[in-house]
Amino acid sequence: MSEEIRALDEEAILAGLVGLPHWRLELGCLVRDYRSGGWKATLMVAGVIGHLAEAAWHHPVLELSWDRVRVRLSTHSPRGITGRDFALARKIEEVVQWQPARESGVLEGTPNADERFRYIQYD
Repeated sequence: MSEEIRALDEEAILAGLVGLPHWRLELGCLVRDYRSGGWKATLMVAGVIGHLAEAAWHHPVLELSWDRVRVRLSTHSPRGITGRDFALARKIEEVVQWQPARESGVLEGTPNADERFRYIQYD
């Protein structure tokens, strides 16, 4: 690591949250709830977030329930929210909220109208 990681002040955190409308500041962490179609989807979302976190070498707290994944991001060394937290939040948001059906291409996306196949409740 070539530069020191510093905790952001509240003004910078609130400014960063403007670009992440479904994330919030809660007890010193960036927090986001993802709603899923059920336990299998919850585990898949958690696995994706785990992969992204490990690749970034920055690890959130995940809370799982039958139809929800709660993500909590903060940085331990400066004891606060840093640019790393925002970078990982943006990547998680990009990947988890990706909807192939909204793009032109051969990937059709999950059939959300049918509860048997619903994956995630997109924003």
